[in-house]
Order: sequence, then structure tokens, then C-alpha cells
Amino acid sequence: MMASPGDLEDFAVGFTLTEGLAERPDEIRSIDIAVFDEGIDLRIWLDTRAATRFSERRRGLVGPTGCGLCGIESLGEAVRVPAHVRDETRIHAGVIREAQALMVAGQALRAETSAVHAAAFWKDGEGLVGLREDVGRHNALDKLVGALSARMDRVADWSQRRPGAGGLLLLTSRVSVEMVMKAAVLGAPVLAAVSAPTALAVRTADAAGITLVASAREDGFEVFTHPDRIDGL
Repeated sequence: MMASPGDLEDFAVGFTLTEGLAERPDEIRSIDIAVFDEGIDLRIWLDTRAATRFSERRRGLVGPTGCGLCGIESLGEAVRVPAHVRDETRIHAGVIREAQALMVAGQALRAETSAVHAAAFWKDGEGLVGLREDVGRHNALDKLVGALSARMDRVADWSQRRPGAGGLLLLTSRVSVEMVMKAAVLGAPVLAAVSAPTALAVRTADAAGITLVASAREDGFEVFTHPDRIDGL
């Protein structure tokens, strides 16, 4: 993976979950981080159930640098049916702008480099509860999924609700299909991004029951799917 070398345990957990290598955090037995001159190894040990599923759904884990689908062995893997988000949370239109402002203010790495993406999560009554940055947009979201998963009970909570329940997922990037798939694993009912979505991302968000807000900037935004969750339009 071409990734920024921070929040690596979050990255390992989030990637394992969003790629379907494990279905829930308690299937991850342990994570070892080994640092070498050439780079960093993340060694993820799965329990027997997850390891068996992984061997049956083998994938060359080539790090995505553009489309996020590199290394997939079949078209069936590329168009997996997304998890369905059944969440009646409603978000006021003004909250999206406020949450985006909080995200920008919290991007320490962006302030230094002006060259990284961020993924953040906002909840009513709690504000911005998670933010992760990375040179890759996919990696930033995986790191966020891992961080939010760590806030929950690894067994009981995940089986009843996902860490994205009841909140707003924010992205600094365009919205492609794999970003929607990862948002569905997170269980986020509303996804808001600063840039535009692809047509496949829109279709996938619609199928997943996710409210997709894009081109979200200071002067407004567009709602592409399930607009009933956005108040104040």
C-alpha cells in the first residue's frame, strides 16, 4: 500500500473490515507492526472463521492508487452487493457545512503539507468524533473505520449496529464506488464529499440505502440519493 505511516493499527483494522477480509473486529486476532528501512509491514492475524473465508475469496492485495479496484480477480468481486444501511437518522443541511469546517480545522497534516486527504465522522451531540488523514483517500477512510470500530465493544455492539450509525461521514475527495462500499461497511447513513461522485457510486449508494451528498462546498451541495434524510433543503 502507498500510505502515510500513521495510525497504522487503525488502518489494519479498517482495511480488513472494509475489504471483507473479516466481518467484525473480533475476528481479528492480533496485529503486528514491523518497521524496516524499506517500509512497514502490517501483519494481520485472523481467527479460523475469517481465515477460511479469506482463503476461499483470495485476492491479490495490491494497494489501490486510483480506482481502488486493483488486484481484484473477477468482475463479481468488483461489483459486490453493498451492505444495506437501515438508519433513519436525519441531518440538517446547515450541519454539513459546520461539520466540514470542523474537519478542515482538524486536519493537522493537511495544514503542514496541503497534499493529503481526510475522512471524518460527525454525530449530533458529540460533534466530530473521529478524523484520519492519509495521502490516499481510500486509506484515510479505512483508518477512520478502524478508529471508530475501536470505540465500540468489539463483540456485542458490532453485531447490533455499525460504528457509523446515527452520524455523518465526511470526505475530502471525489466519491467512487469503493468509497461507497466502505461507507456501507461503516454503516454511515449520510456521506458528504467535497467533490463529485461517479455514476457507479451513485447507483451503489442508492442500492445501499446511503444518502449521498457531493460537491459540498461553502456555497451549497447536491443530494444524489435518499434526500429524505436531509432537513432544511
